[in-house]
Amino acid sequence: MSIHDHECRTQSGEPFNLRALRGQVLLIVNVASQCGFTPQLRDLEHLYVRYRDRGFTVLGFPCNQFARQSPESALDFCRFAEHEHGVSFPLMEKVRVNGGGAHPLFVELKRQAPGVLGTSMIKWNFTKFLVGRDGRVIRRFSPRDGEAELREALEKALDEP
Repeated sequence: MSIHDHECRTQSGEPFNLRALRGQVLLIVNVASQCGFTPQLRDLEHLYVRYRDRGFTVLGFPCNQFARQSPESALDFCRFAEHEHGVSFPLMEKVRVNGGGAHPLFVELKRQAPGVLGTSMIKWNFTKFLVGRDGRVIRRFSPRDGEAELREALEKALDEP
């Protein structure tokens, strides 16, 4: 199953058409407002602005599963991210990424790109999944991986037809 086949909603609850992103390289990230990695929102925005004209999109999904580091609504998270970090890339509905209530998109991302030692569980906020133009996961990045670690893999993915 392609990543593009999953149903998603925007931060305001409107349907978001992932199929419209076919042919683009995606970086899908579970984000939070009160995490030590929250400043990465600026790095993600920088990558988005730098590469969007080459067919790249970042999708941020607020998640409150890790130490309750994103307790606000998805709309409030969006306001925070725009105001405090200048985020303009699409921010989606608030989701769960682990457990029985995990969003199906994240279930598929984890299936295609298991973590360390084959574990499927996402361990923390700002786990990143780089998805190729074909809708398949290229690589999973840890929360510690920032802009510098992402850039080489991202440029390689963007250079592929």
